[in-house]
Amino acid sequence: MTTPSVEYTLGTWDLSPLMPHRDKEYLEARLQEILDAARAFERHRDDLRPDISQERLLHILREYEAIVERLHEVGGFASLWFSENTQDPEALAFLNRVQQVLAEAENRILFFTLWWKRLDDAEAQRLLPQAESQGDYRFFLQSLRRFRPYTLEETAEQIINIKDANGIRGILTLYSLMTNRLEFELEVDGEKKRLTRDELMTYVYSPRPDVRKAAYQSLYREYSREAPILAQMYENRVRDWYNEHVRLRGFDSPIAVRNVLNDVPDAAVDVLLQVSREHAALFQRYFRLKARWLGMDRLRRYDIYAPLTESDRRIPYEEAVRLVLDTLARFSPVMAEYAQRVFAERHIDSEPRKGKRGGAFCMTISPKYTPWVLVNYTGRLRDVATLAHELGHAIHSMLAEEHSVLTQHPPLPLAETASVFSEMLLTERLLQEERDPLARRELLASAVDDIYATVMRQAYFVLFERLAHEKINEGASAQELYADYLMNLEEQFGDSVEIPEEFRYEWVSIPHIYHTPFYCYAYSFGQLLVLALYRQYKEEGAPFIPRYLKLLSYGGSARPQDILAEMGIDMTDPAFWRKGFAVVEEMIDELEATG
Repeated sequence: MTTPSVEYTLGTWDLSPLMPHRDKEYLEARLQEILDAARAFERHRDDLRPDISQERLLHILREYEAIVERLHEVGGFASLWFSENTQDPEALAFLNRVQQVLAEAENRILFFTLWWKRLDDAEAQRLLPQAESQGDYRFFLQSLRRFRPYTLEETAEQIINIKDANGIRGILTLYSLMTNRLEFELEVDGEKKRLTRDELMTYVYSPRPDVRKAAYQSLYREYSREAPILAQMYENRVRDWYNEHVRLRGFDSPIAVRNVLNDVPDAAVDVLLQVSREHAALFQRYFRLKARWLGMDRLRRYDIYAPLTESDRRIPYEEAVRLVLDTLARFSPVMAEYAQRVFAERHIDSEPRKGKRGGAFCMTISPKYTPWVLVNYTGRLRDVATLAHELGHAIHSMLAEEHSVLTQHPPLPLAETASVFSEMLLTERLLQEERDPLARRELLASAVDDIYATVMRQAYFVLFERLAHEKINEGASAQELYADYLMNLEEQFGDSVEIPEEFRYEWVSIPHIYHTPFYCYAYSFGQLLVLALYRQYKEEGAPFIPRYLKLLSYGGSARPQDILAEMGIDMTDPAFWRKGFAVVEEMIDELEATG
C-alpha cells in the first residue's frame, strides 16, 4: 500500500510543479501570459449572440476553462508561498501583485459569464451542451444561472473586482499579517517560552488546570491588545459584504449569499442551526460529566478540552503518517493510494515554524495537480486526527480529478465529508485496538470533544455572525459585539461551564469569519452528515463503500441535494440532523456508563 522509498519526515512542501522558479522576472512573465490570454479571449465578445451555435459556445467555454486553470495555478501558488512564511516580504509582494493581475484578468473575461446569465431561459436551454461527455460544462453553465438575479452590469462587476483587490482583500491580508506574526508568552515550570499560536494551543490539552488557564490567558492577552484594530477590520468586512451583496446585488440577507454560493436552500441552513441550538443541552450534559471525572464542581472554558488522564505521549510524525495511511487502506485501498500521492510528490508542509500560517488546510489547484496540504504537526493525538482530516480533503479532490477545473471542487456543505469521515475511521480503529478501559474512555471523550468543536462551536459561530452582521449594519460598536459574544457563549454552555471574561475576544481570533463569512456551518453540516453516513456504513458494511466513493467522486459536478438524495438524505428534514445528534448521544451514554 505504501511506497518504501517515501520518507515521512517533518518538512516543507514542493511548489515547483506550479512555479519552477521564484525569481521576479519569471513570475512576472507567468502573470503576463495570463493577461495576454485574457486579452485574446476578449475577441469572442462579438461571437456571443443568441443565435450562436452550441459548437461555437463550447469552443469558447473550453478557452475560458483554460484561463481559469491558469488563474488557479498562479493564485494558488501565491497563497501557498505566503502560507509558508507570512512574514516573507517577497511572498507578500507577489501575493499583492497576483491579486491585481487576477482582478484585471477576471474583468477581461467577465463578459462571457455575464452574457450567459443574461440570456432568457429558452435561449440558455437551447445552447446547453447535450453530449454525455460534456456533463461538466452543462452543469457549470446551469449553475451560473442560479446567480442571474444577483448579477450586475459588466462595468459594475468590474468596479467591484478592482475594489475588492485593493480594498477588502487588502484588509484580509493585513489580518493574516497581524495575526500570524503574533507570539505568545507562556511560563511552564519556571521556564518562559515564546510560542506560535499552534504551539501555544498544544497546552490547552494539558492535564494541568493551571497550564490550560495560562495558555488561554496568553492567547487572549495578545488578541486583546490587537482587538481594537481587528474588530475594526471585521466591521469593515461586514459592511463591505452587506453593501455589495444585499444592497447592490439584492440577496435576501448576508447569510443567503453563502447559501446561494453553496447551492443550499435557506431552509436547510435554518433547520441545521435550529436543531444544533436545540441540542446544546446534550453537550452541556457531557461537560457536567467531564467536570465530575476531573474532580471539578464545574468546568471553566479553559477546561473543555482537558484530557481525562495525564499523558505526555507524543506520536512521531512517521508513525502518525503510517497509522493514517493504514487506516485508510483498511477501509478502501483506493483512498490510501490517493493519500500516498501527497507524500510521494512532497505536497505537504508539516513542520511548525515561526511565521508559517497557523492551523491546517488542503488546497486543490486543479485536476492536473495533487492537492497541497498544510499542517503544523506537534505530535499530539489530535495532530494525527488533523492529518487524517486534511488528507481526507485531498482524497475528495483526487476522486473528482476526472472533472473539469470548473466542477472539481465539492460544494462547501459537502466539502467536509471525506475529511471528517477519515477522522471517524481513525477514531474507530484506535478504539478497537485499545483494551484499557480508562484509555478507551479517554479516546471516546476526545472524540466527543472534537464533535463539539466541529458541530456546536461552529454552529454558534454562525449564530454570532448572523447577529453581528445585523448589528454592525445598525451601527453597533465593538464593545457591544464583545458583550454579544459572551451571551452567545452563555447560551451555548448554560450553567455547565464558567466563561471567563477574556473569552469576549475569541471571535476576533477566528479567521473564517473574516475571510469566508458564514463558512463555519459547513463544519456542522459535514460532521452531522458524516455521523449519519457512518451509521449507514456500520449497518451495511462493504456495500456502502462504493456508494460513498461515488458520492465523493462527484466533486462539484452535481447539486448537493441531488448527491445526498442518492444516499437517501433530505437536508431540509430536521429528522436527518437529529440522527447525527443521536449518534453523539449514544457516545455520551457509553461514556456515562463507564462511571
